[in-house]
Amino acid sequence: MRIADFLTESHVPYETMVHPPVFTAQRRAHLLHIPGKRVMKAVLLAGPAGYFLAVLPASHRVDLKAVSKHLDMTVRLACVSEIAETFTDCERGVLVPFGRLYGIKSLLDAAIDPDTWIVFEGERHFLTIRMRCRDFDVLERPDRFDFAVPSQDVDE
Repeated sequence: MRIADFLTESHVPYETMVHPPVFTAQRRAHLLHIPGKRVMKAVLLAGPAGYFLAVLPASHRVDLKAVSKHLDMTVRLACVSEIAETFTDCERGVLVPFGRLYGIKSLLDAAIDPDTWIVFEGERHFLTIRMRCRDFDVLERPDRFDFAVPSQDVDE
């Protein structure tokens, strides 16, 4: 299901932006002139109980120890083939933040303000979607806890 269709059917306000293709969330932030902490990225994690989708700011990285502790199981970053097999309706390498559409529990970093606007990749590298984090919370019902740590190699 396309994210725009899902949001429309759910009566959630959102905006779409079409732009030249970008392949990282941090480059998306740069292209759109938005701070990396406002652009979300989705990271697929794998564990003994299946997959989990971590949603966090582009300017941060997943603390695997914090996620493993919260879930009470060891998790790892999913490999490229696992991502492709899971997000079959997306362009290769694209992960959208709505894990529930794929039968996956989503995790949202607690530091993201529910009242802020979030920006994330649509199903294609050239598509960006903007919506309120509060609406994302209502639709996705993610587990919220602290698991994102600032990356040393990105601008905020």
